Amino acid sequence: MINSMRELLASFSWREALTAGIDILIVYYVVYRALLLIKGTRAAQMLIGLVLVGAGFFAAKLLELTTLTWLLDNLINYSIIFFIVIFQHDIRRGLMRVGANLFATGRHYEQTEVFEEIIKAAERLAHARIGALIVLERDADLTDYLNEAGEDIEAKTTEDLLVALFLPDSENKLHDGAVIIKNLRIARAGAVLPLSGNAKLDKALGTRHRAAIGVTEETDAVVVVVSEERGTISLCFGGNIARDLDGATLRKALLGLFQKEKRKRPASSNRPPSLVPQLSPQLEAELKLEPQPDPEPADPATPVVPSGEG
Repeated sequence: MINSMRELLASFSWREALTAGIDILIVYYVVYRALLLIKGTRAAQMLIGLVLVGAGFFAAKLLELTTLTWLLDNLINYSIIFFIVIFQHDIRRGLMRVGANLFATGRHYEQTEVFEEIIKAAERLAHARIGALIVLERDADLTDYLNEAGEDIEAKTTEDLLVALFLPDSENKLHDGAVIIKNLRIARAGAVLPLSGNAKLDKALGTRHRAAIGVTEETDAVVVVVSEERGTISLCFGGNIARDLDGATLRKALLGLFQKEKRKRPASSNRPPSLVPQLSPQLEAELKLEPQPDPEPADPATPVVPSGEG
C-alpha cells in the first residue's frame, strides 16, 4: 500500500500538486463562508432538513424501498429550485456582504454618516418630545418578524426625513410605526413590531420600548427609541436596553455594535451567536445596561404597538 501511495505521488508534478492544493483551499473557504453566513439563522435549520432528505434517499435506496426512493429522487432533482426559493434572502444578503467587504473603507465611512443622521434626528425628536422607533437591521432579515410591514420608502437616510416620518399629524399615518433601516437606507416606515413576551420587564417600560426589546430578543437588530413622555433616548439590542443616552454615548454604542469583529455568545443565552450583538465590557459599563432575562414563551395573541405611547 505504501508503494502504491509513493507511485501515486510520483505521478503528480509539482504544478499539478500546487493546483490541486489551491483548488481544495478555495472550495474549503467557500463552504466555510457559506456555513458562517447561515449560522444562527433559520436557513441553517432548513439546510439540516435538506441533508436529512438526502440521507433518507440513500437509506431508502439501500433498503430497496421503491416508492420512497422514487419520491425522494424526484424531490432531490428539484432541490436546486427549492434551495433558491427557500434561501433567497440569505443568498441576496451574502452577495451584498461580499460587495461590502470589497469596499469596506467606503462602507465604513457611509455607515458613520448614517449614524450621524440618526443621532441628530433622535436628538431633535427627543427635544420636541416626539416618540420614535428606528430599527437598524444587521444580518437577520426582519421581514418575518414584523406584525405589519408598513410602507416601502427606499430613501437615503437623512435627519430631516426621519424627523418628518415621526411627526404626529392626522395626515401622517406612518408616525406611530417603526422605521426600518436596511443597508444604510430607509427601507420601510410605519412598520408594526411585536411586543416582548417577557413578563419580567420593568413595569415602567411602555409599549414602544417593549416593542423595541421584542424585536431584539428574536433578531440581531439594534433599535433607537425616543420617548415622547420623558423626551429621552434609549438603545435596545440583544434583549437589553440602555436608557437616557446623550448623542456622544449613542454614537459610541452604535459604532461598537456594528464594528466587524468576532463576538462570543454569553453563557446564559439560548440564542444563536449571530443573534446576540454585544459591546465591550467598558462600553457596557458606561451605558449602564439593564440586561433582560430570556423571555418566557409569548402568547400567540401578543398585542401590537398602539399609537401615541412613549
